[in-house]
Amino acid sequence: MRAIPAYEQVKEFIRTRIASGEWRPGDPVPSEAMLMAQFGISRMTVNRALRELSAEGLVDRVQGSGTRVAHLHRISSRLVIRDIHEEVAERGHVHTTRVVVVERVKASPEVAASFQLKAGAKVFHTVLVHLENAVPIQYEDRYVNPAAAPDYLDTDFTRTSPTLYLLRHAPLTEASYSIEACLPTAQEARELGVKRTDPCLVMMRRTVSGPHVASVARLVYPGTRYSFAGEFQA
Repeated sequence: MRAIPAYEQVKEFIRTRIASGEWRPGDPVPSEAMLMAQFGISRMTVNRALRELSAEGLVDRVQGSGTRVAHLHRISSRLVIRDIHEEVAERGHVHTTRVVVVERVKASPEVAASFQLKAGAKVFHTVLVHLENAVPIQYEDRYVNPAAAPDYLDTDFTRTSPTLYLLRHAPLTEASYSIEACLPTAQEARELGVKRTDPCLVMMRRTVSGPHVASVARLVYPGTRYSFAGEFQA
């Protein structure tokens, strides 16, 4: 079996620690001298690994300050909320859904704050994987406010997507979102059939219906299988 090049070993070492959360955005990466000593390689080899990781957007290299884990880059623009089933059908492909979790849970402090509820309030939680021609293209982790959609958990999500259900039963009056590039969690990687070191696109979306925050969702897309597109007119 062909040996893994030394610079790739360094890249994998750094990627793994970023993916596990051991190194957070802004944390320093070991110096070139430390990596040279750890792997027993030349400065040129270490420099190549860091240069390529920088080009991939995983680390930032600043002259005189060393190398740090890169911060996520966010993009904001006008949002059009579409049903993923509709998107896939428009491409002439077949959409299917794998249901992972359907439950009623106590909201964590973070989730409760998103809904402007007290910590511990009951909310609905679903985790689904959307597939296009049997290939996973989206991991959907969603919390829903029972006050906005009381029958949400009774839905057959293999036939109706959460987005379509909410558009019908909790008409949208306001929405906000962000898109960022990041590495998937262990569960997200497993359900999407990707590696922990494979870059993904993550959309965080919060929707409001009338007086209620209706839904908060984390939508994870494998970077090699999905893209976002939009239009601008002056």
